[in-house]
Amino acid sequence: MSGAPASAAGGSPGAQGATGAPGASDAPGASGAPGATDAPGGPKTPRGGKLGAAAVNQASLWNIANILTMIRLVLVPGFVALMLADGGYDPAMRAWAWAAFAVAMITDIFDGHLARTYNLVTDFGKIADPIADKAIMGAALVCLSGLGDLPWWVTIVILGRELGVTLLRFVVIRYGVIPASRGGKLKTLAQGTAVGMYILPLTGALASLRFWVMGVAIVLTVVTGLDYVRQAIVLRRRGIAERRAAAAEAER
Repeated sequence: MSGAPASAAGGSPGAQGATGAPGASDAPGASGAPGATDAPGGPKTPRGGKLGAAAVNQASLWNIANILTMIRLVLVPGFVALMLADGGYDPAMRAWAWAAFAVAMITDIFDGHLARTYNLVTDFGKIADPIADKAIMGAALVCLSGLGDLPWWVTIVILGRELGVTLLRFVVIRYGVIPASRGGKLKTLAQGTAVGMYILPLTGALASLRFWVMGVAIVLTVVTGLDYVRQAIVLRRRGIAERRAAAAEAER
């Protein structure tokens, strides 16, 4: 009658005494959920509790951060189709491809911020977000190199660095997590700006400028990649030292 949850109604000693009849809480209608009984030593979680928690976790998949990540994934094949339309040199199609790339980059900024700010981090997001990031960037680089707009060695350096850092994170994850650095964020910004400029059919001074912007992006890509290697080595050594110290302490 009070609208209290079943677990609250059955878990209070005073509430049990108020029924006036032993075992009243075992009746199916007492808690509003069949099978919600009290253990001798305290309240017992309803059998539907785990199912309810699973339903909440499943619903949390459809939060705004994950939806933005999904949009970024869906944009990848559309971006490729626009880039390669009419041989890849239609100015209008390249402009639309740039728009799709820009939307993907913007969602990359907002989905992570929203997930951290509003506690929307999910296992799906942890896996899908980096995949979406690398998918749109990789698609743009491969398309540009395939069309002859960007040297293949640039694509190999950038994608090789991204793949290497990702693998490195998995290798040292047993010792800890390598946090995203300010240099890494600048690298992402430089890469996105440079690739976006190459996607657009620019001419004249802007076409020359994009060459230098890409040069900055490549330098940041290499430097931050080496810094991740350094952090991974330090993290691994620290983790090994802590484990050895803990083992030595346990033997005493």
